[in-house]
Amino acid sequence: MGDPQPKQGIHGRMLHRYSEVFRTLLGLLDLTLVALAWLAAYGLRFHAGIPAPLGTPPLAAYLYPLPLILPLFLVVFHAHGLYQARRMDSPLGEAGAVVRATAVAILLLAAATFFARGQAYSRLVIGIFSVLVPTLVVGCRSSIRFVLRQARRRGFNLRYVLLVGSGPLAESVIARIAGRPEAGLRILGVVADGALGGQVAGAKVIGGYGDLKSILRAHRVDQLIIALSRHEAERFEKVVASLADEVVNVKIVPDLLHGYGLRSTVESLDGIPVIGLQETPLVGWPAITKRAFDLVVASTALVVLSPLLAAIALAILLGSGRPVLYRQTRMGHDGRVFEMLKFRSMRRDAEATGVGWTRPGDPRLTRIGRLLRRFDLDELPQLVNVLRGEMSLV
Repeated sequence: MGDPQPKQGIHGRMLHRYSEVFRTLLGLLDLTLVALAWLAAYGLRFHAGIPAPLGTPPLAAYLYPLPLILPLFLVVFHAHGLYQARRMDSPLGEAGAVVRATAVAILLLAAATFFARGQAYSRLVIGIFSVLVPTLVVGCRSSIRFVLRQARRRGFNLRYVLLVGSGPLAESVIARIAGRPEAGLRILGVVADGALGGQVAGAKVIGGYGDLKSILRAHRVDQLIIALSRHEAERFEKVVASLADEVVNVKIVPDLLHGYGLRSTVESLDGIPVIGLQETPLVGWPAITKRAFDLVVASTALVVLSPLLAAIALAILLGSGRPVLYRQTRMGHDGRVFEMLKFRSMRRDAEATGVGWTRPGDPRLTRIGRLLRRFDLDELPQLVNVLRGEMSLV
């Protein structure tokens, strides 16, 4: 008989298996919703009283493309990261990814139907389909998100995080995790040299860098986050080398807190992370296409969400009075200064002692403000900034 397997290895495989099952079920749900949206688009176009001068085609004619449509959407959704873990992502972030993925899939579908022989598919069907797909997918995923958030707040579906590092970068990671309890991430402890039992931003130091392997084998660790500064390159290499034979999910937080501007971006160059310090604004047709996308999506969202926007504004007005909106001066990509709009989530005198970042459990937050921050609803007025051309959705 072989040696007993470490607890971490067994747990890691179980966690991976459960994640794969969840992603599979999510993919099957998306395929079901896409198929329902396609059939519903056909029904609304030809059986809802809309005139059809060329006649009503049989349903079978619209069933034939489904073997093309379903794998197409699955591949595009996968390419846009819709089956990756999004515990720390905002609902608006996932909704934006769904809308972008749908737009790409619809363009590919339209191109495919253009070359189809013997069957002309209604453009109105495709138009209705392009609205129904993101609506159904975002609606279902929002419901799943809500259920998962509530379960995580009650201690279910948790993931335990071991953090490596003790500087400002590590403190920032801890603060963000603590501020999003609905993400279901819990700090197991911090690995850093220094006094054992000390604290980093409220998280307990449970060992030094040399103890990392023994800590992994003694505790349930779902995710290990390395948050070392750029000045600790030698220590970083030693930590990564010590993890070579460990079965654990490792994530690295790059030190972008110092030395880079607010306009920095991170992209991949064939697997190599590349930091962009400055980008020139889009010109020509790419700028026109991007602006058209922003106008259509932002105006549609403002119309659809207008009852919610009015309800939030009324709740703020009744709860803490005017102003309803908080205005923050920002600089756009073209150097123009504009006022970014958000629903006010803090007391009116919140900045009386100076401007400061929001902290977990910040006493300056109003009751309605806590709710808005939890679900990122305070950012909805930024759709007006998008409509004005001061911000962009993509």
